[in-house]
Amino acid sequence: MNILKIALILSGLIVLTTITSGLVLMYKGSKPGEKRLKKILKINLAGFIPTMAVSLIMFAPTAVQAASDPTSSGLGYLGAALATGLACIGSGYGVGVVGAAALGAVSENEKMFGRTLIYVGLAEGLAIYGLIISIMILGSLG
Repeated sequence: MNILKIALILSGLIVLTTITSGLVLMYKGSKPGEKRLKKILKINLAGFIPTMAVSLIMFAPTAVQAASDPTSSGLGYLGAALATGLACIGSGYGVGVVGAAALGAVSENEKMFGRTLIYVGLAEGLAIYGLIISIMILGSLG
């Protein structure tokens, strides 16, 4: 059997084990801070991260070969997807942190609403910048 198929099957099994153990612990009524939950999460990550790293290393030669082909634009599409995805993840985290702080500030002083809205908008702007970069990448591919 091909090593890529083995890595894919192994990572799939680890993901299914993680989901199943999370559902079982959720229905048993485990509290989020329990040591047992942290231990299970560490075990799952210890298996999942190396498996995904091996899969990435195995797929890298194929991706590099595709990049050297002048008719291929697969890595360009991957770059556009990463630009948008990572920018949106960062923006979501920023909006969550700034929004929580803004809500606390507005609850103490209602006059702070306009000022705090500006900061939430700045954090949201990161996603727009990522989208613009992806549009530029997609424009250069076609």
